[in-house]
Amino acid sequence: MAGDNPSWGEERIANELLLKLGIQISPRTVRKYIPKGPRGQHRGDQRWSTFVRNHAAAILACDFCVVVTATFRLLYVLVVIEHQTRRIMHCNVTTHPTAAWTLQQLREAIPSDHRYRFLIHDGDGIFSPQLDRSITHMGLRVLKTPPRSPKANSLCERVIGTLRRECLDFLIPLTENHLRVVTKSWVEHYNRGRPHSSLGPGIPDPPVELPVTPHEHRHRIPSYCKVVAHPVLGGLHHEYSLLAKAA
Repeated sequence: MAGDNPSWGEERIANELLLKLGIQISPRTVRKYIPKGPRGQHRGDQRWSTFVRNHAAAILACDFCVVVTATFRLLYVLVVIEHQTRRIMHCNVTTHPTAAWTLQQLREAIPSDHRYRFLIHDGDGIFSPQLDRSITHMGLRVLKTPPRSPKANSLCERVIGTLRRECLDFLIPLTENHLRVVTKSWVEHYNRGRPHSSLGPGIPDPPVELPVTPHEHRHRIPSYCKVVAHPVLGGLHHEYSLLAKAA
């Protein structure tokens, strides 16, 4: 796993082993076997210890990030995330972000029978007073973050950073549609295949075939199973699962 996914750390690999393969080992044990890079070289990842404590189930957050194409065009990616589950509810790309376009994306992301109470966004001009009024009519209270305070919308800032580190830093989009296809593939991996330490570890929208508990021998997989790797984004990442061996 370390060789297939150079950007993964010991905690990410330990979570992958636990949730996908039912093998329970500590990150310290994983660190012992990860190939060591040149001394003094920064691994490139970050630690994050901020936990949402209040009203997590009722909070949505959204934000934009900018991506440059191979022809130096600017594209804008909107991300909407649910605080409690860390699930990305909506993601879309545009060349001309407007308040009307952003409002339509939020309408598509928020179901009519939603249980949410708050929507967090920054003070960007795209989030116009008319947009905020429309969001209020949908039953949500808008919480606008203070200027130069990214920690006030830390979860959305974090997921955009993860999008860059795990996807956008490794490719150059050619067109708007190309970026839309790439981000859609990554969001599916983020929601259904990527372990999240802040969830225990857990997966925002886990597939039903995950092992419920670790195996009887926590360091080994059953003899009747084999590990299967499924490439994501052309092999940039991999998802691992157990498959019964043929009789």
